[in-house]
Amino acid sequence: MELVQQLISNLGLSEEQAQGGAGLLLGLLKDKLSETDFAQVSGAVPDSEGLIEKAPEAGGGLGGLLGGVASALGGSQLGELASLAGGFSKLGLDADMIGKLVPILVSFLESKGGEGLAGIVSKVLEGG
Repeated sequence: MELVQQLISNLGLSEEQAQGGAGLLLGLLKDKLSETDFAQVSGAVPDSEGLIEKAPEAGGGLGGLLGGVASALGGSQLGELASLAGGFSKLGLDADMIGKLVPILVSFLESKGGEGLAGIVSKVLEGG
């Protein structure tokens, strides 16, 4: 899978970490986007559902706490991404890796689906 290979080569992740991290982000997009918008994402990322299934459970732990605090302070995007920290931790990755995966995913989606798709995804993942 092309996206997973980009994550492995750009960030030095194992295949399991790349699949799980991509799956966590795609799962967030699936939760936050309309069915129509997510259909564009899944069209650009073959086997996006498979990646989502390979992702560890995102919630709980410090990630859930950080997500709750950030949401309470009005940082909804920050809260949503922070809520993934528990899943990233289960992959042996720290929360900083979320910020490294997001631009690669957005760039990948832009290359496959155009600026419109990248813009839709950016609103969820980057708050822009």
